[in-house]
Amino acid sequence: MGKMMFKWWLFIFIFITACNNNGSETTEINTSAEEKKVQVEKTKTIVFFGNSLTAGYGLQPSEAFPARIQEKIDSLNLPYNVVNAGVSGETTAGGNSRVDWILQQQPVDIFVLELGANDGLRGLPVEQTKRNLQSIIDKVRKIYPDAEIILAGMQLPPSLGLEYSASFGKVFPELARQNNIPLIPFILEGVGGEANLNLQDGIHPTAEGHRKLAENVWQELYRVL
Repeated sequence: MGKMMFKWWLFIFIFITACNNNGSETTEINTSAEEKKVQVEKTKTIVFFGNSLTAGYGLQPSEAFPARIQEKIDSLNLPYNVVNAGVSGETTAGGNSRVDWILQQQPVDIFVLELGANDGLRGLPVEQTKRNLQSIIDKVRKIYPDAEIILAGMQLPPSLGLEYSASFGKVFPELARQNNIPLIPFILEGVGGEANLNLQDGIHPTAEGHRKLAENVWQELYRVL
C-alpha cells in the first residue's frame, strides 16, 4: 500500500511539474511574440515625395539621396524605413493629384516634400506652385496630423528672369513659416551649377552629387528623428 501511495504521489508530482514547464514555455513564446510586435510598432516611415531629384534620375535607386539617408539611419540603428516616392518630371500640380494615393499606401511619420523645380523650369505661375504645395501639406496633415513635414527649398538661375526667380525662391520660406515646418533652404546647395556633380544634362546630380543632397537633407531631418 505504501509503494502504491508513493507511486501515486510521484505521478502527481511529475504531472504538475510538466504542466508548469509547459506553462513556462508558453509564456516565453508569448513574450517573444510581444517583443516582435513592439519591434514592428517601433518602425516608423519617412516618405520622400518629389520629382526626378528624389527619384534619382539617371542613377540606380541605391544611389539616390533617399537611399543614402536610409544608409545613415541604419548606421545609427534608428527605427525608420525610407520610402522613395519620387517621380521624374513631376510638377506640384501632379504631386497634388498623386499624394492622395501615396498617403493610402503606408503610414507616414515624416513627410519630406521636394517639389517645385519643374514648375520653375516651365515658368508656371508662382502662386499656382505655392497653392499646390500648400494643398499637399494640408492633405498630409489631414490624414496624419502627427506627422512631421519637411519642405525642401528650391532656387532658380537668374537666366529665367530675375523677377520670376526671386518670386519663386520666396515661396518655400514663406510656406515653411506659415505652416511652422522645417525648411531645407536649398536642396541643391553645393551641387547646382557644379559640372563635376551633375550628369551631362547639367541638371540632374551624379551619384556623388546625391551624396551632397543627402547631407543637405540630413541637416534638417536629423532634428526630427
